[in-house]
Amino acid sequence: MEPPHTGYWRQYATDWVADKTWWSLSIDATERDALTQQFVDCPDEPITVILAG
Repeated sequence: MEPPHTGYWRQYATDWVADKTWWSLSIDATERDALTQQFVDCPDEPITVILAG
């Protein structure tokens, strides 16, 4: 799931959450755990999403 360049991991995870939210897609436990791990060391930053039609 993670891109090879560590400096992009936070943006990648944020984009992943935004895309899942945009399309009203669920995540499974493995995705949730991976995303949670990505955000452990990140400051609380809002993710802005406009829901699809």
